[in-house]
Amino acid sequence: MKQLTVFFFLLIGIQSSFSQLGFSHEIGAIVGPVQFRSDFGVRNDEGTNYGNSGYGIGIVHYINFAYRADCNCYSTDTYFNDHFKLRSEISFNKTKLDHHGQWADGNSVDAARLRAHTGEANNFDIGMQLEYFPLSIRDFMAFAYRFAPFVSLGVHYTSYNPKAYTNFMDPDTGIVDGNINNANNFWSAWEPGSIDPSKGSTWSVVTSIGVRYKLAPLSDLMLDLRWQYYGSDWIDGLNHQLSSNKYNDWLIWLNFGYIYYLD
Repeated sequence: MKQLTVFFFLLIGIQSSFSQLGFSHEIGAIVGPVQFRSDFGVRNDEGTNYGNSGYGIGIVHYINFAYRADCNCYSTDTYFNDHFKLRSEISFNKTKLDHHGQWADGNSVDAARLRAHTGEANNFDIGMQLEYFPLSIRDFMAFAYRFAPFVSLGVHYTSYNPKAYTNFMDPDTGIVDGNINNANNFWSAWEPGSIDPSKGSTWSVVTSIGVRYKLAPLSDLMLDLRWQYYGSDWIDGLNHQLSSNKYNDWLIWLNFGYIYYLD
């Protein structure tokens, strides 16, 4: 949490530096469905992809280089000012996780153990992205066209707090073992220590493609499809360490937003 606080004040400092140059501001809110791709389930399995879905919400802030708040006028007409915005974001996403696919199907004890093992991903993000608009931001603000596509790339600092549960009933004793500390042997191929729902933090790379719709002179609607790749494989509290486990956790987030121009 200390690192998150440091990064937050660093982000505020960067924003303040640009603000002192007179650039204008935008603020908005985003919300939408999340598909969390993790060690739960089987890669490229539709049951996994749609079954392990959650939601994300966030607040976004933009530095608009095309317009100056100190004079209510356009800024110097450069390519960067007319095609880039700096986006800051604080967001949260949550996904309930289950095992899907071939290894969780069937009547074997291992399959029953997998089905009994559930989890939850809870992630708090703060970070920045640089958005590129191929079309002129000035023209978009002047209603020359209603739609303005964009792409973005940035880095977020993620604080994660996964949860892990089990309701496995031993077929020999009929006893339900709800102690997640006994879950490391849920599946015979897992290495010891594969489940660890501990809090932590990591960096993540964020990229997206989206579009804005000019709703009114001072407001836009936004549609944004995000891909976010984490620097850790423990975001979901599970790292089964099998040879098939080739990637860290990542997600896809389709978010809908409303943006308001402050200046």
